[in-house]
Amino acid sequence: MRVIVVGMGVQGGKRIAAAGTDVVATVDPVAPGARYRQLDDVQEDFEAALLCVPDSAKPSLMLSLARRGKHFLVEKPLVTIDDESLHHIMKIAGETGTVCYTAYNHRFEPHFVRMKALIDSGDLGRLYSVRLFYGNGTARLVRESAWRDHGGGVLFDLGSHLLDTIHFWFGVPAAPFELTTINRFENKSPDHAIATSAGAMNIQLEMTMLSWRNHFTCDILAEKGSAHIESLCKWGPTTFRHRTRILPSGRPPEKATTLVQDDPTWAIEYAHFKAICGSGGPGNLANDLWVNATLRSLAASIEAKEN
Repeated sequence: MRVIVVGMGVQGGKRIAAAGTDVVATVDPVAPGARYRQLDDVQEDFEAALLCVPDSAKPSLMLSLARRGKHFLVEKPLVTIDDESLHHIMKIAGETGTVCYTAYNHRFEPHFVRMKALIDSGDLGRLYSVRLFYGNGTARLVRESAWRDHGGGVLFDLGSHLLDTIHFWFGVPAAPFELTTINRFENKSPDHAIATSAGAMNIQLEMTMLSWRNHFTCDILAEKGSAHIESLCKWGPTTFRHRTRILPSGRPPEKATTLVQDDPTWAIEYAHFKAICGSGGPGNLANDLWVNATLRSLAASIEAKEN
């Protein structure tokens, strides 16, 4: 598949590495290594675009590509797009046969896939609670960025990953998420937040830019045992644990799998994107309707709490 990469920042570099020789052109308005400055300037024939651009640039680029029948992968999140705009892009894409795909590469983490399989198997029984923690140490980088330290901050950056993970594993939760904690310890925009869905299965999502050693944890407590993830491949080692409950009480037997490897998610996700482009879909923009609505609701609650 012949692809172009639009946006030559950190994410663009990762996409170029994953796509390899499929890349026929690069686009960036300022990066010195880019072949073109604007999407409309591209002379090479291509089938798909990998959009690694700031949020404000995404809607017009997506719509332009959809009108031309060019498949696209766009980096998360799509929080700058209201539902009407997203529905319009999906409508045009349906008419032109365009595959629209939002990139959430963590879905391809080996332990995330393993957790999904365990949940679907029913071996855990009734699920009681889920806690996800996602932390990195990017507060200063965000503060010094020309465009990143605004709006929802960590809520949009890391919260979008956590919401998509919940959607991947469970679908849409029965209870809406509410913001229980929001902090601006170092930045203008939130750099630490906790959101909770208080349904029959309680879900807590904690996200921060103040974890100086990047880290991820997941703890699922359930009727027949528990399941846990510690760290991601890119920060490895990463461990998956499944503990089986002993009744009436006792130390549970545990199966643990630890991986020490480079991050495989970018290559796997690109292969997945190529496959759905080849088969004509489906894309996944419909998932963003829920992620979008949830993030907008949480962002609105920030304003409410501070006014």
